[in-house]
Amino acid sequence: MLEHSDDRAVNDWCIEHLGHPVAERTFTAGNLSVVHGLRLTNGREVVLKIRDEDPRLGACTWVQHRMWQAGYPCPEPLAGPLPLGTKVASAETPLPGGEGPAPADAPRQFAGLLADFVTRAEDLDPRPLLRPAPAWVHWYHKEDGVWPVPDDRDVDLNAERCSATAWLDELGAAVRERLEEVRDAACVLGHGDWDGRNVKFRDGRPLVVHDWDSVVHEPEVVIIGQAAAMFEGGPTGAGASVERTAAFLEEYQMARRRVLTSNERQLCWAAGLWVRTFNAKNFHLDAFDALGRDEAETRMRHAGIR
Repeated sequence: MLEHSDDRAVNDWCIEHLGHPVAERTFTAGNLSVVHGLRLTNGREVVLKIRDEDPRLGACTWVQHRMWQAGYPCPEPLAGPLPLGTKVASAETPLPGGEGPAPADAPRQFAGLLADFVTRAEDLDPRPLLRPAPAWVHWYHKEDGVWPVPDDRDVDLNAERCSATAWLDELGAAVRERLEEVRDAACVLGHGDWDGRNVKFRDGRPLVVHDWDSVVHEPEVVIIGQAAAMFEGGPTGAGASVERTAAFLEEYQMARRRVLTSNERQLCWAAGLWVRTFNAKNFHLDAFDALGRDEAETRMRHAGIR
């Protein structure tokens, strides 16, 4: 049994919302959220996710549940989000394991699974509480300055000015201007953090999509673009190469059976460049170099930014 005060709160939450106390904690992980693997006294295993309250969470869970019902590869939501102390918690079924696809096949696998997500979600209620998007996708924020408030640290990126990142500030402003074209565009449901930490395969087939707190309701070019830039991303904020981004965009069009116009492709590149630039500005505080100037200039050309 769990013994500490926080553990007792988790135990009480499980009794109230899952019907049984906790017998054992099997793992603890997480970044923005604390994630516990739990075995209940009836033998059932669950994953409990604890994080700060956010108006988006209920809408994200609603989408996850509908996608699970539709047969999409994701954990089944079991309870929540519901209060746990000063936080909120959700429980879902565990779907552990999986690996990335073969390197040569990664653009097709990741793009195809995202296209399936967008297609399956077309008939779902758009859930207005899903906007605004998380910070790394939130280019249309209303903060003073180029950058929104980051989700992973208490800092004003607009106040972090230095010669080493001045070019990122200029680039971020240029990307925002390019994306103004889709500020009022029609939106679709998708996933806003589409990389190998959250998307798993097994034997070349989709196994599970995690991190449903990152469900977004954004223009399709934004959803495509951020995924194409970041599907091979990781904790340092770097992502897919220019060549792999281009391959992802081609594979997405084939999987979605939709040909993007030249302007739409540019907007995809711009949306991906926003994420890469935001990450570069944010992770500079950790001494990570997440975007080189040469790559940025290439992505700018693809985005139609001069």
